[in-house]
Amino acid sequence: MVAIVLAAGEGRKMFPFDLTRQKCAIPVANEPIVRRLVRQLQQADVDGCVVVTGHHAGQVRETVGDLPKVTFVHQPQRDGTATATLLALRELPDADEFVVAYGDVVLTQADIHALLRAHRESSAIATVLVQRLTPPLDSRDWLCASVHGNRLTRVEGHPRGASHRLAGLFAFRKEAVPFLERNPGVMRSVPVGGMPPLEAELAQSLQMLVDAGKEVVAIETQGFVVDVDKPWHLLEAAHRVVDELRGQFDEDRIAPTAKIDDSAEIDGRIVLGEHCVIGKRVVVNGFLFADAGTQIVNGAILRGRIVTGRHCRLRDYCLLGDSVLGDRCIVGHGAEFEGLAFNTVYLYHYCEIFGVLGEAVDIGAATVCGTLRFDDGETVHKVLGRREIPPIGANASYLGDFSRTGVNAILMPGVKVGAYCCIGPGVVLYDDVPHRTLVLVRQELERRSWGPERYGW
Repeated sequence: MVAIVLAAGEGRKMFPFDLTRQKCAIPVANEPIVRRLVRQLQQADVDGCVVVTGHHAGQVRETVGDLPKVTFVHQPQRDGTATATLLALRELPDADEFVVAYGDVVLTQADIHALLRAHRESSAIATVLVQRLTPPLDSRDWLCASVHGNRLTRVEGHPRGASHRLAGLFAFRKEAVPFLERNPGVMRSVPVGGMPPLEAELAQSLQMLVDAGKEVVAIETQGFVVDVDKPWHLLEAAHRVVDELRGQFDEDRIAPTAKIDDSAEIDGRIVLGEHCVIGKRVVVNGFLFADAGTQIVNGAILRGRIVTGRHCRLRDYCLLGDSVLGDRCIVGHGAEFEGLAFNTVYLYHYCEIFGVLGEAVDIGAATVCGTLRFDDGETVHKVLGRREIPPIGANASYLGDFSRTGVNAILMPGVKVGAYCCIGPGVVLYDDVPHRTLVLVRQELERRSWGPERYGW
């Protein structure tokens, strides 16, 4: 069994992280999505992996290039998952069986094992992983499946009222290859009035297998599945993976070179890497996983599930809720943060932030992200012109890589700021900001003469 991992897509729904990032290489709990997936496949005894690259191919190569038995093929024109699979199969001419995995899917090791085990134990031409759709999941957002017993009976794109969705993991026997080759280049299995793009969807080849009377086994997930398609999916995936990480530790694990001050108040589970420091008056209430070299000092308060990368500095009475920080992040004096921050994010001086912050984002003093609307509702977002309300993180703020804010900037609930942007001091931001934009406030000043005579002198 060999694996094909599809990591070529442009991620156009991931604004503000689409310009500078390959979404498959975005870290979740400080491990890139595609690296986690390849590692899981290897742990499931998959013998070799071909990764299909395209948009920002270098990021994928950097992420998984050091793993054993990984090779790459480049998809110059991103015209569908079926085409990408056929491209990879040219590197695997002798493969009798192969796994196809979407490189932006975050799922459990147990479900990968379950799919492969079911495929090996059956004679089906294909085996697919499906997830039961329960609120807030909406079938109109996904490529969906109808399942009877353990048989796949229909695949349909973005229908209403489907029971399951495809979970992005498939196993095939070589007899399925002709159905990939005959893919029409458009998803024909759609509801009346559906408007599929002109792409060769792997899902259409699955429907062609069903139409031909071939046996396709469906395995329902038992754990979580997050298809990272939009920026709020990063928050969902991080929560799931951090919970999974927390479950791996039934006792504290503290490296020999780590130090904990006697005045620190710790109530929960802590995992400290080499040379970590928990200093005076620090409060930890929940779960803390700190990678090597991280310093948590001078009254920092951590409440919830916290994961930090290497060499972070949390200090001076800052306050963190459920958060994942990348490497070399700084959360300084009185700063409050909850969400995700990629590498080298700085939060200084009384800022209050909830959301996802891209790499090297610099948050100015007293910057505030609003999270509660006057109507107590959830913000409606536009994704490629489509209006939707995210089930998680609707009122969070999302800032692209290499952006910054000035002092006293205010970001209203749900605002997204593109990469390479500056939000100037005193700006109250109500709307999304495109990539490469500077926003400044223009104020009108009135000047009058004044002096002692105004006080009767």
